[in-house]
Amino acid sequence: MANIRITKQFTFETGHALYGYDGKCKNVHGHSYELSVTVIGIPISDTNHVKYGMVIDFGDLKKIVNREIVDVFDHATVFNKNTPHVELAKELSDRGHNVLLVDYQPTSEMMVIDFAQKIQPLLPDHIKLHSLRLQETRTSYAEWFASDN
Repeated sequence: MANIRITKQFTFETGHALYGYDGKCKNVHGHSYELSVTVIGIPISDTNHVKYGMVIDFGDLKKIVNREIVDVFDHATVFNKNTPHVELAKELSDRGHNVLLVDYQPTSEMMVIDFAQKIQPLLPDHIKLHSLRLQETRTSYAEWFASDN
């Protein structure tokens, strides 16, 4: 049986600010992110298995990604907790806003690394995370490939 890649796409809205950046993105702003999650594996060959012919049920992959990424980042504002943005984060949080403090500059590049680290360990043993693509705007995205890491 051959290895097959399957991809599930997700969307979420997230705000962020890049502390110390020399352009407009130093300001708090948001994006309509599109995340493509591609896994690779051999389809289940047991004809008695309820998921016969699937690499992974799209619904099972959806549960993992929604729980770890979408439900956490959707309509949140992300700041690097190692910057003075923590003061702004506290103010927003005190006013009832959903704020995430992360250990990295919340660029698409760093977010996609974080997402890979969160998704990979939760996949079944026979499934591997192949790649992630995080589209920040219509023309800009970051990609993570297991083969590069």
